[in-house]
Amino acid sequence: MSYRIGDILTGRVTGIQPYGVFVLLDDQTQGLVHISECTHSYVTDLHHIVRIGDVINVLVLDVDEYSQKISLSLRALKTDPYLVKYRRKTHFWTNHRLNSGFRPIAARENKWIQEALTYFEKRNDRRQSGPL
Repeated sequence: MSYRIGDILTGRVTGIQPYGVFVLLDDQTQGLVHISECTHSYVTDLHHIVRIGDVINVLVLDVDEYSQKISLSLRALKTDPYLVKYRRKTHFWTNHRLNSGFRPIAARENKWIQEALTYFEKRNDRRQSGPL
């Protein structure tokens, strides 16, 4: 049977390894669900997710025509819990009670300009003096 990328198939779990789950798709074809494609969260042990003999739905991610390897995914069929819409609490930081506006910046502006000018003058003096 030929499989295509994007097909949703039903298969039986035949093996569990530390790196993934082997799924029997038909009598002759077996695919692998990599550990990273099992759930949206961190997986410590695949035995907590599936058992040998379980019938599961999987999505075909890739089919290698030369080696006949099929990459499958459980995660792609589940909604991502981290993308669920939620109401974000917003808080606007203002100083409308102080009524100060730009006065604090204006009070310090001349000092900042003077510091910048002295810095650049010293830098230019060092460049003009050159190496010893």
